Amino acid sequence: MSEVEYTDKQIEQGRLLFAAPVDFVMGVTDMRSLPPADYPEICFAGRSNVGKSSLINALTNRKNLARSSNEPGRTRELNYFNLNEELFLVDLPGFGYARASKTDIARWTKLTLKYLQGRPTLKRVFLLIDSRRGVMESDEEIMSLLDTTAVVYQVVLTKTDKLKAKEREGLVEKVKARLIKRPAFHPIVMETSSEKGFGVAELRAEIATLR
Repeated sequence: MSEVEYTDKQIEQGRLLFAAPVDFVMGVTDMRSLPPADYPEICFAGRSNVGKSSLINALTNRKNLARSSNEPGRTRELNYFNLNEELFLVDLPGFGYARASKTDIARWTKLTLKYLQGRPTLKRVFLLIDSRRGVMESDEEIMSLLDTTAVVYQVVLTKTDKLKAKEREGLVEKVKARLIKRPAFHPIVMETSSEKGFGVAELRAEIATLR
């Protein structure tokens, strides 16, 4: 779901894009190991256990393309997926709490920050925020970094099916009011549920515009 209406044509373009072949390319643990910048890239960022891998699986209509887990910090590399030789989808390690050593957390956090600062083909960061938690300090730290690098980020609220109807009322407006003055903030906030499929078609349509 989204606060804007996508046309039937846009929804169909998104559906066709994500119905095409998509393959895991590689897990990157060092900036020197990044694949050639052959395609535009979009990445999915967010706190540990926010639902990045689950959303990628929902978008591509594949159960296990991206490994998801209830264990925070499962994704520990920059995981690259090639979508029909048109786009790279990149699943970033989660930031914040994770069941890992401080050394490992520091390593993949540094890698993520370097990637966000220095990948010229990065078209947009989809910043996932758990709708039950709202915008947290760690989210704003990433936003501040992206504001300085002029990489556009778009907020995607996850797990909206876990909210009651009253809790969802005005949620998007609250997020926008808090973030609208940030220079790299994309003004369209999206609501999704990987489990129920809410907002997935609209997010596909949005991504299709970035090719």
